[in-house]
Amino acid sequence: MTIFAENPRMELAFNKILKKDLNLVLPFVMELGDFQTDEALLKARFLEMFDQNYECFGVYLGAELIGVFGLWFMTRHYAGKSCEPDHVFIKSEYQNRGFGKLIFEFIFDYSRKKGCETSELNSYVQNFKSHKFYMNHGYVIKGYHFLKKL
Repeated sequence: MTIFAENPRMELAFNKILKKDLNLVLPFVMELGDFQTDEALLKARFLEMFDQNYECFGVYLGAELIGVFGLWFMTRHYAGKSCEPDHVFIKSEYQNRGFGKLIFEFIFDYSRKKGCETSELNSYVQNFKSHKFYMNHGYVIKGYHFLKKL
């Protein structure tokens, strides 16, 4: 695990989580998805994701893992090199403390250092709280995300 950024005042650190440490992430993503995806299937998908343009981070407050997020890197014809934050999740007891803002400051800084020009993400339609958060951090709603099961 590598410490990328620290905030000594809050002891918050963002550590890259490697494929071999995937089991640290699964409980957070299971909770985020309301436990609707079988854990074995979720693990298989994450193992594949780690072999793609995906990076995973843990959010630590001192020694405690309090959240996770993933980052996808791609080049889009309409946006240039882009970073897509995914499955951003903080334990409920640590929400509303300004940690989300620190997470996104880290994401934007990290993405710029990797040469990204833009950041885009998906948010569930009924997650109004996240919509407000993302808009307060400079995101604008550009369209809809469609999904079709094959």
